[in-house]
This record gives sequence, structure tokens and C-alpha cells, in this order.
Amino acid sequence: MKLQIHPSAVIHKDAELADGVTVGPNCVIGSGVSIGSGTILEANVVINKDVKVGENNHFFPNCVIGSWPQTLHLSLDTEIGSLVIGNGNVIHEQVTIHPGIHPGAQTEVGNDNFIMVGAHIGHDCILEDNIVMSNLVQIGGHCKIETGTWFSGLAGAHQFVTIGKWSFVAGLAGITRDVPPFLTISGHYPPRVRGVNKRGLDRADLNDEQQKRIFEAYKKLYRQPGTLLENANALAQEDGLDENVRAMIDSITKSSEHQFGRYREKFR
Repeated sequence: MKLQIHPSAVIHKDAELADGVTVGPNCVIGSGVSIGSGTILEANVVINKDVKVGENNHFFPNCVIGSWPQTLHLSLDTEIGSLVIGNGNVIHEQVTIHPGIHPGAQTEVGNDNFIMVGAHIGHDCILEDNIVMSNLVQIGGHCKIETGTWFSGLAGAHQFVTIGKWSFVAGLAGITRDVPPFLTISGHYPPRVRGVNKRGLDRADLNDEQQKRIFEAYKKLYRQPGTLLENANALAQEDGLDENVRAMIDSITKSSEHQFGRYREKFR
């Protein structure tokens, strides 16, 4: 399949576009950009300097990818970081994704993510794989969104938050502290853990025994007397814990290391 570029597109001379890339009307592609085979840019997509895009991604109209981070005290001559996007992502209309804020730092988007209209991913975030972000989800800088997380519409995440794998964030939720894997969370100030994300467990292809252990761990963590950290420490002492339960315990332990429950804040 040949490279297809609409005559109205503006492409920097040192941008690298593989065979099979499609560039639609009025797109702008900046210096140092590379785009892998099979990726489609529909009309009016902007991909700014030093963005690396993998194969078979689909950018819908009016996305702005790799534009200036939203932070005070930057000027046009300030050196900033980069943005790397993997393969097979679907990125809908008016999505914005910002690069790392410092030289050598980068925002990372993995593979097979589905990002809907108007979502924003701030600078220095890490998105793993198979994530769904519904309309107008807002992710602050330095967040980590693990594999399989599902955000409903208009949810938001405070900067430096970690959202554990295969979790579910309900619509309009405001996430201000880390979320352990496999859970459902809703509300804001504070958000509340509501239970286990059964649909996420199914999407993760976990078998009946693995799912049973997660439900049992949830009850010991959230439905017994004692603080969450005390319950996590007690559960950690049990024999025969599998990797999924360990991931839940590790998330709770790490988030407790910061006063606001955001482990990544430790690395400011």
C-alpha cells in the first residue's frame, strides 16, 4: 500500500512517513515526527515536533497530538520532552495528548487503546494497553493508567495518580488517589471503591479460580474491620497468594507511602 498525502497537508521535510500511511486534508506534521505503516490521519490532525507514532493507528479529525504542555512558565524556546505512541490505537475527534515536560522525559501511549471524543492526556503520562477512555475524560500530568482500565464519560484523574489494571472508573468520577487493580470506583472528594470490576476480569481472560481469589481479597481488604493498609499488610502474610492479589496489595502499600495516596508523587 502506498503513502497517501492530501495536497493541502503541511509536512516538515524531515518527518518520516512509512509506506501505507494516509494523511488527510489540512493535516500538519512537524519536525522529527515518525509515523508507522497503516496509520490514518483524517482531516485537520496536528502532530507536533518529535512525536513517534507506531503502526495502524487511526486519528480522527481535529486531534492535536504532541502540542505544548499546559504548564506555566514555558516559552517557545523552552526545551521539552517527547511523545511515543504504540500500535493499533483509535484516537477520536478533538483528543489532545501532550509530550513530556522536560528534555529526555516522554509521555507514553501503548497499544490498542480506544480514546473517545475530547479526551485529554497530560504531559508525562504513561498509558499501557487496551484502555478505554470515554468522551471528555481528563487525565492530569504524570498519571499512570494500567492495562485494561475503562473510564466512563467526564471522569477525571488528578496529576500523579495511578489507576490499576482492569479497573473501572464510573462517569463523572474525580480520582484523587491511586486505585488498586480490578476494582470499580465512583464519586469524588473522595471517590469510593464500590466493588470488583467483574467485566474487567472477564476482559482480562482470568479463569474462575483467579477471579475467586480477587473477590476474596477484596472482601478481606474492604469489608473487614481495620484500615485498608492494615488489612493489606495482614493479607500479604497469607500463603499462596497469586500475582493478581499481590498486585492489589502492592498498589495499596505503595500509595500509602505518600500522604495523599499518590505513589508517583514521590518522584516529583
